[in-house]
Amino acid sequence: MLRRTVLAGFAAGLALVTTGAQAQGWKAKYPELVVAAVPDENASGMTDRYSKFTQYLARELGVKVTLRIANDYAAVIEGQKAGNIHIAQYGPASYARAYATGAKVEPFAMQVNADGSTGYFSVFYVKKDSPYQSIQDLKGKNLGLVDPNSTSGNNVPRFALDKMKIDPDSYFGRVVYTGSHENAIIALQQGTVDVAANWWNDEKESNLMRMQRKSMAKYDDYRIIFKSDQIVNSPVAYLSSLPDDLKAAVRDAYFSVEKKDPEAFKKLTDGQAQVWKPTTHKDYIPVVELIQFVDSLRKRRAS
Repeated sequence: MLRRTVLAGFAAGLALVTTGAQAQGWKAKYPELVVAAVPDENASGMTDRYSKFTQYLARELGVKVTLRIANDYAAVIEGQKAGNIHIAQYGPASYARAYATGAKVEPFAMQVNADGSTGYFSVFYVKKDSPYQSIQDLKGKNLGLVDPNSTSGNNVPRFALDKMKIDPDSYFGRVVYTGSHENAIIALQQGTVDVAANWWNDEKESNLMRMQRKSMAKYDDYRIIFKSDQIVNSPVAYLSSLPDDLKAAVRDAYFSVEKKDPEAFKKLTDGQAQVWKPTTHKDYIPVVELIQFVDSLRKRRAS
């Protein structure tokens, strides 16, 4: 009995040593991890939103974690393709673009809305006091999109317009890429565009509601004239080349942040989300097909 106890204690101690050695192994290879997110807000807003969460990740993982503020969606995609960004918060279409263009990445976490749902919508906003009641009223007017790799800010709007038999580049007076969801609302606010695409969860949460919380816009100053079918929520993806024990540590940090650092999670989400749920590439296959369809539209019209 004593021998069995001693052997069990030795095995447990050996497991701890092995686990510790593995952790030190990946920390030696990855003394710094870079986190990035597609810019659905402007740079200062992104920094403010992610700073506490980045600090939390550094504490949990035991290495330096650096937040990279990207100028556009493509910078995040290219950063992961080059292996310079280890963990990235994508939109569905920007993840699909990364995957389709050869980035070796794996989605592991999906955003979850406050009510537990895992989808959102693309909407077209107009000013509340404008005369426009539908897309058909906006022929010859200016359309504000977000970024070529934005799901709700470009790919879904183009898909929806195609179903209406509308080619946006010939139907509207101008199509303007504004660079971020906030900028699209600002362009509408300032009259640069007459209609703007954006993301919208429900009446309680959207980019416009976030802007209202930051005193950048008033939700009631705008009307929705179109809402898409539901889109699967955004993924977080890490490099496929990361060691399995590092991936496991990253997943544990993401899935436990709500309990371990509720303030960081609240800052990141404005208290308008539940903690992420596990996901895989399979959940985003329809979005890969969507961007391929939108690409085919562009090629067809260019030829």
